[in-house]
Amino acid sequence: MNYWYGYNEKSKYGPEHWGDLKEEWEVCEKGEMQSPIDLCNHRVKVIPKLGELKRSYKPQHVNVLNRGRDIAVNWEGDAGSIDINGTHFSLQQCHWHWPSEHTINGRRYDLELHMVHVSPQPDGTNETTVVGLLYKYGSADPFLSKLGKYIMDIPEENEEKNIGVIDPSEIKMGGKMYYRYMGSLTTPPCTEGVVWTINKKISTVSRKQVKLLKESVLKYYAKRNARPLQPLNQREIQLYNPKAKIKPLY
Repeated sequence: MNYWYGYNEKSKYGPEHWGDLKEEWEVCEKGEMQSPIDLCNHRVKVIPKLGELKRSYKPQHVNVLNRGRDIAVNWEGDAGSIDINGTHFSLQQCHWHWPSEHTINGRRYDLELHMVHVSPQPDGTNETTVVGLLYKYGSADPFLSKLGKYIMDIPEENEEKNIGVIDPSEIKMGGKMYYRYMGSLTTPPCTEGVVWTINKKISTVSRKQVKLLKESVLKYYAKRNARPLQPLNQREIQLYNPKAKIKPLY
């Protein structure tokens, strides 16, 4: 096990110390646009013109990987993309955090799914955008139900399993309202400039499903793998609401 970082706040590898563990991770401590944040109503600017999320996903081969800190689903080829402000971001992978990393008006939910997308740039770097979905305990999540038996088959860190073709569209977004802000990766190196889109609709997941995710990595990390909330630092949080009325200019 490579204990480069962890989530136990009492450990020298915990979130408060990430910026000290490696020089290239110093933005974890010194950055001004870090994630996650609290999506607080009184800081939100309602925008009726951001537009619906334009998703064009397609079935592709995947593998499920136990990364020690979480369970990740990696699409091996072109699984489609999401369009944000005219830029196409290709879907790479998704993974889960428990409890949720982002909160809404101070409320933390039971699980958060991150769908990571990238857009290659001419200089060889990638722009990143992450779509986040929050879950509370209730009915089982259909996507996790499909993956459950494979997650049980990879109990060791860095163990993975090819599971055939999965359509990312099986991850249901629910409503059309979403939050958007500029932030960072929530794990080292905490790179900033990440466009975050958090679905406002809260989905459901069963306690058994979250327990399975936890137990798969519990031997390596703390009982939770959610980074603490970070300062907003005057950043704007936008909320796309297609039913919002545009105020006249006079």
